[in-house]
Amino acid sequence: VVRELGQGAMGTVYLGRDPKINREVAIKTLNLNDVEPDQLKEVKERFFREAEAAGRLNHPNIVTIYDAGEEHDLAYMAMEFLDGKDLSSHCSAKKLLPVTDVLQIAADVADALAYAHNNDVVHRDIKPSNLMLLKNGQIKVTDFGIARVVNSSQTQTGTILGTPSYMSPEQVSGDRVKGASDLFSLGVVCYELLSGQKPFVGDSLGSLMHNIANVKYTPLKRVKPGLPESCYTIVRKLLKKDIKDRYRNATEVADALRKSIAKTG
Repeated sequence: VVRELGQGAMGTVYLGRDPKINREVAIKTLNLNDVEPDQLKEVKERFFREAEAAGRLNHPNIVTIYDAGEEHDLAYMAMEFLDGKDLSSHCSAKKLLPVTDVLQIAADVADALAYAHNNDVVHRDIKPSNLMLLKNGQIKVTDFGIARVVNSSQTQTGTILGTPSYMSPEQVSGDRVKGASDLFSLGVVCYELLSGQKPFVGDSLGSLMHNIANVKYTPLKRVKPGLPESCYTIVRKLLKKDIKDRYRNATEVADALRKSIAKTG
């Protein structure tokens, strides 16, 4: 362990170095003594689910997990060290990225999702703070803590997990969540990165969830006029409340975004 990188929601993250190959890694730790006894099973499951879900994926736009385990009262996960910042800093109107950069990022995230979905992993928590923009311009999808491995035995119907503003209508309704849900969340992220505003808001969690499931959002064109027409088309299709009206899969999304880049670039 070299130094502490920061405190996460569930523990401390350290910068580590693998002495055998001199590789820098991030070590995510969870002190099991800090967890309420009645929550221990669930918290541990979530911690190791991230290792399982991301660990079975090998893609340039997905964080790589090297190792995970438990020692004494500590659960740990060693993963690729990401030198960069998440996208939440580019969600305010004053700090928006250039449109072509947003389209490129979204296309790369769509590639990552296509790969994950083809490997039976649904992320379920796509949001700006889980998308790391590295100093070299590469984007990485992180935090598979609530990902679902589709062919695993437990069904998650009825369990509402995710970050409310970015949830899909089927997520807030507690329905079974498939890859199409990640596409809706990506649509919310695109809307926010292009305009600096969220499509769905509410005075309370209940009203926010009601709005996502039932209420029309203000079209992106009205919030941010002057963008390429293809941006409006893509976001509108991603944010369709009915799964059948969205893109069929993440590969289609990536193709549409790259066509848009070619037109606007």
